[in-house]
Amino acid sequence: MKKKTPGGEDALVARLQRALRRGSRGVVAGIGDDCAAVEGPGRNLLLLKTDCVVEGRHFTPRDPAAAVGWKAACRAVSDVAACGGVPRHALVTCVVCAAQTKRWLDGVYRGLDKAGREFGFDVVGGELARTDGPAVISVAMTGAVSRREFIRRSGGRAGDVLYVTGTLGNSLRSGWHLHFRPRLEEARWLAGNFRLRAMMDLSDGLAGDLPRLARASRTGFVIDPLRLPRRRGATLEQALSDGEDFELLFAVSPREADRLESAWKKRWPKLRLTRIGQLTRTGSGKGLGQARGFDHFA
Repeated sequence: MKKKTPGGEDALVARLQRALRRGSRGVVAGIGDDCAAVEGPGRNLLLLKTDCVVEGRHFTPRDPAAAVGWKAACRAVSDVAACGGVPRHALVTCVVCAAQTKRWLDGVYRGLDKAGREFGFDVVGGELARTDGPAVISVAMTGAVSRREFIRRSGGRAGDVLYVTGTLGNSLRSGWHLHFRPRLEEARWLAGNFRLRAMMDLSDGLAGDLPRLARASRTGFVIDPLRLPRRRGATLEQALSDGEDFELLFAVSPREADRLESAWKKRWPKLRLTRIGQLTRTGSGKGLGQARGFDHFA
């Protein structure tokens, strides 16, 4: 029987965070944002991110190895994008079992290299190890962002308008989770042209990630679930809970909302941008129903 962690992943992260030393000089953002941010050269911040994919959880043995490598890299790129930054370098750790052949690893690295060429980062090192259990690929990535364009989860204010890019739900069945493109260019455009209050990428489902953004911003939220942009074949429950969407969720001042929507239609006419609700003054959330999103430890 699977042993559950009381309170799930967020409670476990908070518990582990209490065990860590605080007050390190040069730390601008630590645990609780899509990336850590530390003092960098000049006017830039250095972004730090690590992410992993686990066989049986994020991919299957039947999935193309190149797609697995692509996904492993692009998950980290998506988090860098959500902070308004650009990726720079990556270290890749591959922990593989006997079933993963050299040809399989070749495929994984083709996917990693393709992502690097597409999004402008280099794989500069890593580690290889064997395991008797499922395979794991971990990507540690650095990125850069100017101080002015750095976006956290915690800057939202009551009354801010909430948006999501693209469509949500049915990511596993449609294959989106293996072939998605991180919204890097779109996030850079948003960060460079608008004062976004808060932003994050949607990896655990809107029902899991929106409450995180609201808690970080010390606000509540209200959304209209009927406005959610659903991927073809997705139910409302899937759009709220499935995860693996890797779209952007962000908050902007209502004074900027109309201008942003108009500019978006001109710049990204083929990509949907949907106003789904707003942040509120209270700490409660409305519009998610019983949906909870994905949680590794629930």
